[in-house]
Amino acid sequence: MIDSRAAFHALHHGGRPLLLPNAWDHASAAALAARGHPAVGTTSLGVAATAGLPDGTAATAGETLALARRLARLPVLLSVDVEAGFSDDPAEVAGYVAELAGLGVVGINLEDGRADGTLADPEHLADKVAAVKTAVPDLFVNARVDTWWLGVDDPLPQTLARARAYRAAGADGIFVPGVVDLATLRGLTERIDAPVNALYQPGGPGLDEFSRVGIARVSTGSLLFRAALAAALTAADGVRVDGLEAPAGLPSYAEVQRLAPTQPDGLLP
Repeated sequence: MIDSRAAFHALHHGGRPLLLPNAWDHASAAALAARGHPAVGTTSLGVAATAGLPDGTAATAGETLALARRLARLPVLLSVDVEAGFSDDPAEVAGYVAELAGLGVVGINLEDGRADGTLADPEHLADKVAAVKTAVPDLFVNARVDTWWLGVDDPLPQTLARARAYRAAGADGIFVPGVVDLATLRGLTERIDAPVNALYQPGGPGLDEFSRVGIARVSTGSLLFRAALAAALTAADGVRVDGLEAPAGLPSYAEVQRLAPTQPDGLLP
């Protein structure tokens, strides 16, 4: 397990950004692993929506843990989005993350944005980061700074101050979603002494551009889940209106069946 965590750390220090696609259930994670991605993350929106729950409100601790348990046997490094840790108590956050780590999870995302659209006190998130790193020192903790994501005024100084606080607490990476301007991204990577994670957005920079400005990791966030939902709606509309031709790359029934574990002890709850 320690080797897996070290391997995940190493993926943030290669010559090209780590593309971390975000899954929302066993099938999506298994398919991404089968496609050759060395690591897969989870998307809190996808996990929440699949369960019929709101995202970002600490409502999906059980669902997130159950999904991690299902994904634990896949041949892929797994990072889990835990929102703000599903608790305000750093000790409870650390205990929860230690349980994830015990399943084989190698990294987490821990965010400072609140469901009401405000930012948490940076010292509070720093305390959670420190507690997690004390409990599981070699786990990759990606501290998410939601300054741009929430549209705060003059986000750069706040972002850098929060990044420093989270790094001092032990964070291994800094995630700044919502930034697509390459000059801004370059400024962040030059001034943050840790791997910087960017969020891929349609129409925004590609991996080569991210690489040129020093980005170490690119996440898809909820994009794949939302794209799958859009494709399902388009397919349903096509069947209803004038029929539907099979989309390119459509998995067969048998291919999807093969994504599920076949041994009884692999049928996890």
